[in-house]
Amino acid sequence: MQPIRYLSEWLFQHADNQHYLFALRDLRSLFPKLSNSAFKTLLSRAVRIGVLARVCRGIYLYEKALPADGLLLFHVAALLRANEFNYISLETVLSDAGVISQIPINWVSIMSSGRSNTISCGSCGTIEFVHTHQRPAELMGQLIYDRNSGLWRANIALAIRDMKATHRNCDLIDWDIANELI
Repeated sequence: MQPIRYLSEWLFQHADNQHYLFALRDLRSLFPKLSNSAFKTLLSRAVRIGVLARVCRGIYLYEKALPADGLLLFHVAALLRANEFNYISLETVLSDAGVISQIPINWVSIMSSGRSNTISCGSCGTIEFVHTHQRPAELMGQLIYDRNSGLWRANIALAIRDMKATHRNCDLIDWDIANELI
């Protein structure tokens, strides 16, 4: 069977609304006998004909299984930094809670034990990783696991503390609402 056909059929049979993102290494394991250049050609062709969409370097999306929950960027972030300590914080948490009035469109801010980096996901949006030295044990009382996003989420007090620690602009914070919710 042709590799592109095999990939299409495999995705159709195995992808679902929980498994619609694939790291390069996941896809590579489907084709152990292909050379690296043949595999790269296969991926390029799969993207060109719409079997897969490239979200960012090393991450591919099977759009037919994409859920309409708006959590794509969070799932990409969890996949990109699966071996790091990460949690949703900063403007993302404060906007979701209504503490800041401006809603970051297609932008998520994640505190990470990995290095700081901004990842463009094309038309899907942007993921901002901001390095933190904080350890999970230090923050456990201030984090809640968000099953939908697959990431930890800071409470409002921690998000504000992170804003100050990272020297972010705090002018947009509605302190009356923030103090009510803390």
